Amino acid sequence: MPKEIWINLPVKDVPRSKRFFSEIGFALNPRFADSDDKASLLIGDKHVVVMLFPEDTFKAFTGNDIPDTANTTQVLLSIDAQSKEEVDDLIDKVVSAGGTVYAKPHDQGWMYGAGFCDLDGHRWNVLYMDMSQMPG
Repeated sequence: MPKEIWINLPVKDVPRSKRFFSEIGFALNPRFADSDDKASLLIGDKHVVVMLFPEDTFKAFTGNDIPDTANTTQVLLSIDAQSKEEVDDLIDKVVSAGGTVYAKPHDQGWMYGAGFCDLDGHRWNVLYMDMSQMPG
C-alpha cells in the first residue's frame, strides 16, 4: 500500500514559483532547494509532496499537452486551515505574492473557505471546517 503521494504540477518558471509558495508559507523540500529545474513543497503535517516541474519536463512525463489554466481546470487542490483567520491570512499572502483570488472568503456556517490561483493558474481551496457544526 502506498505511504506517500506526490502531486506533480507544471510551471512556467520554477524559481519564481518557489518564491511564490515560500511567500505564502509553504515549506520547500530541502532535497531540492538548490535546483532551478524542479522544486518540491512539503504541505501539512503529513508532508504531502507537491513537485513543480518546467512545462516541457511535465509534458515529457505525461505525453500530453498541458491544459490552458486560464480556460480550464483539471484539478482543484484543497488544503485545510485551523481557523477562519488562517484562511484570511493565507489569502492575503497569496495576493501579496502575486497570486489571484477566484473565490473570496465566504462563510457557510460550518465551513469557511476561499479559493486562489497560483502563478500558473492552478486552483487551490483553503478551508476551515467546524465538524461539530456540520449538517446531519
